[in-house]
Amino acid sequence: MKKIIFILLLLTSFATYASNKPSTYDICVYGESASGVITAIQSGRLGKKVVLISKNTHVGGLVTSGLTATDMNRNDMVGGLTREYYQRLYTYYLQPQVWVNQNRDEFFVKSLKRTYKGRNEERKMQWVYESKVAEKIMMDMLKEANVEVLFNERLKLKGGVKKNGKQIAGIEMESGKVIQAKVFVDATYEGDLMAKSGVSYFVGREANDQYGETLNGYRINYEKGADLSQVDPYIIEGNKKSGLLPYIDKKAPSKQGAKDKKVQAYTYRMTLTDDPANRIKIQKPANYNVLLYEVLLRHIKLNPSIELQKIITLTPMPNRKTDTNHLDFFGASYDYAEANYEQRKQIEQLHKDYALGMLWFLEHDPRVPEHIRKELSDWGLPKDEFVDTENFPNHIYVREARRMQGEYVMIEKNVAKEDRKAAEHGIGLGSYALDCHYVSKVLDNEGKLRYEGTIFRPTTPYPISYYAITPKKKEVTNLLVPICLSSSHVAYSSIRMEPVYMILGQSAAVAAAMAIDNNVAVQDISYTDLATKLEGLNQIIKTP
Repeated sequence: MKKIIFILLLLTSFATYASNKPSTYDICVYGESASGVITAIQSGRLGKKVVLISKNTHVGGLVTSGLTATDMNRNDMVGGLTREYYQRLYTYYLQPQVWVNQNRDEFFVKSLKRTYKGRNEERKMQWVYESKVAEKIMMDMLKEANVEVLFNERLKLKGGVKKNGKQIAGIEMESGKVIQAKVFVDATYEGDLMAKSGVSYFVGREANDQYGETLNGYRINYEKGADLSQVDPYIIEGNKKSGLLPYIDKKAPSKQGAKDKKVQAYTYRMTLTDDPANRIKIQKPANYNVLLYEVLLRHIKLNPSIELQKIITLTPMPNRKTDTNHLDFFGASYDYAEANYEQRKQIEQLHKDYALGMLWFLEHDPRVPEHIRKELSDWGLPKDEFVDTENFPNHIYVREARRMQGEYVMIEKNVAKEDRKAAEHGIGLGSYALDCHYVSKVLDNEGKLRYEGTIFRPTTPYPISYYAITPKKKEVTNLLVPICLSSSHVAYSSIRMEPVYMILGQSAAVAAAMAIDNNVAVQDISYTDLATKLEGLNQIIKTP
């Protein structure tokens, strides 16, 4: 018996050793976002041994989880691997058999107004699609590039990053798996690897005077967005003693543009369908709280003829589906960036309940105008999307979390249309408007209810600096950060679009390979050589 016990202990020890034995790569991409996928694919195409780590069983982040009405106002500014991805989508949807309940031409007539036409015939690109199709294409591209993908792995938040001086030597997952690499890329929306590596970062909004900006900080919207000034903010209308409705700030800061720790509203970009053969009717969530929609209801009562599309947007996607936007939960996202995994799970559940609850409310609450209830009654969850997460998107829309404070900070004047000071050392272009969703609801100095925080200001294409994705050299020398990059809140409101993240991911991969090949810090590679290599890969890094 003693001998058997000894053998079992020996086998257990060996198994533990084997499971904890470090796996070694050239490049480790932490984060399954579309940016992470493109980073990994380019790394593999450059002949590097690369691993992509996903916290769930999927790849693509928001790009394959409901955000399918791509924010691409200038498709001519999208090159390289990102363009190739959208070209593969175009080719897929040329097949008549994939249009199961509508035809291609009929669809593109419907999608014209909200998706910048949704396709470009000259460049053979398409940027409106179904989530399941997008993920299949990404998985194919990863396989072609010989990328190893680890699913259901998350960074151990306490002590999970092992450093040797200023270099990350390895990272440990919650499972005990250890990953070693020469260069790491944090391609998460939250920036966990960056933060746990000792890199400087910021959460929230800087004061306007920090970078000489005009659109930063706390901003009550007196002109932008819906007017709530006639909406009573109290639980019982006219009765202050009844207390404010949920998620309303009692008092605004003393001045506009003040620094705070708040971030713009998160949401889920839900996919809906009006195809009866593919539709699951939305059920009332177990944690339904009708008071969360009382401000909306009172706003609707003041505007009884308001259309559903003015409340939420149902942008047409192929095969009678939608990208459903503006189910934003104002005030519920502030703690997400710095939260642990369990706390994030709770915040995600809040947002899921809010989104499903809002749709149920708009369809079933008898106080909602009949024309809205009737229109929404045609819609439901698609049976053929997100089949392993109850037909609900597998990723919350993190519009903004941590932002690195790196070697270069992208700020308002780098992206603004007027009086621009263009960033040097470009590795890709941004072009979307400065676009920040509402951050909070607040009572102004007169006691009137206001939305707060929104920005929308068109711009023109601008370069994003390589040194905005590198940490300060004194902090970490082998890490690149293409999503939680170094930027002010204002500049990030434009940069934060998925095609831009993807472009920056490809550029990060090329830079990582150069740092490995030349045995130098990521901050010390030759920008001239990097630019040459990127242009050779059809990346667009200069403004027209």
